[in-house]
Amino acid sequence: MPDFEYTIIGAGVVGLAVAAEISGKSRHVVVLEKNDKYGMETSSRNSEVIHAGIYYPPGSLKAVLCIEGRDLLYSICEQNHISHDRCSKLITASNQEELPKLEEIFRRGRENGARLRMLSAQAASELEPNIRTVGAIYSPDTGILSAHELMDYFYHVAIERNATVQPRCEVTGIQKRAGEYEITIREGELESSFTSEKLINAAGLHSDAVAALAGIDIDQAGYRLSFAKGSYFAVRPSKANLVSRLVYPVPQNEGLGVHALRDWGGRLKFGPDVEYLEQGVIDYSVDETKASAFAESIRRILPQITADDLMPDMSGIRPKLQKKGEPPKDFVIRHERDRGLEGFVNLIGIDSPGLTASPAIARHVAGLLE
Repeated sequence: MPDFEYTIIGAGVVGLAVAAEISGKSRHVVVLEKNDKYGMETSSRNSEVIHAGIYYPPGSLKAVLCIEGRDLLYSICEQNHISHDRCSKLITASNQEELPKLEEIFRRGRENGARLRMLSAQAASELEPNIRTVGAIYSPDTGILSAHELMDYFYHVAIERNATVQPRCEVTGIQKRAGEYEITIREGELESSFTSEKLINAAGLHSDAVAALAGIDIDQAGYRLSFAKGSYFAVRPSKANLVSRLVYPVPQNEGLGVHALRDWGGRLKFGPDVEYLEQGVIDYSVDETKASAFAESIRRILPQITADDLMPDMSGIRPKLQKKGEPPKDFVIRHERDRGLEGFVNLIGIDSPGLTASPAIARHVAGLLE
């Protein structure tokens, strides 16, 4: 018999959500995390936004799981006293040329099942008098939450259901044997192995490397990740009350555009931008010389902001399946049985809206393995 029924590689918000879901069905679940604590990478370095499901292609995993996850998240937060705020959001067109794209976003969001309202310039200005707008989309179901509290919740649910979460434990080898997987791990200087019937790759930035350990040609499969860094700048306190909700521009290039958001300390922040890193590079520094470019981007929606108002805040790295200049790609959530890997599920390219979708992703993964 294998040592465990389920092994989950990666204890970010998605891995923890999967652990919380599956540990309710099995008492033999282990989560392996290479860092000192869960959630130290992408899951703790983001906008902490609960997305409404607006931008994604209808029928895609991102669209379907975002809508389902959004509703699950609000319920989880309300029932378990997790800090959150259904603060709403505006997507504002700053000039007439952006209105057709705004209308396209509106149609797509409505098709996905997002509750949205199109606002005139006057109506948008009544909600947010300081923004630049010729018209906007109002999203009442967009909000923010504490990603750390959410991860704490998933962690404690999994632990209470007898799952094991093992930090400082890096997976170095995966071998498929008859009816089970032999997983080699390194803990400090020690190397050992154990067996598991089923294996879930939720390793985030390193999920393509884990897939390769299992023998998958990640280039042929289209699984090789690109790292897209996003930096954030905070605004000095005297201008922290320019907006009362999330305000996004109409997207122009990659990403959703530098947007205005509030954090749990009441600060107004802007971000993230998109900066593709060299292959495999992890760099969380924030380049303070970006302040001028940030201010220029921000003035599309808030003309009062200058570079002198901005202070470097934080950055995060998104695991993207598309390379620089390519169109966005959907999540990969795939049972690899047709590659001879029965019981092995890959989760690759879980960028935005991965946080919002996390409880829905967990249910989806459990369904794939049942």
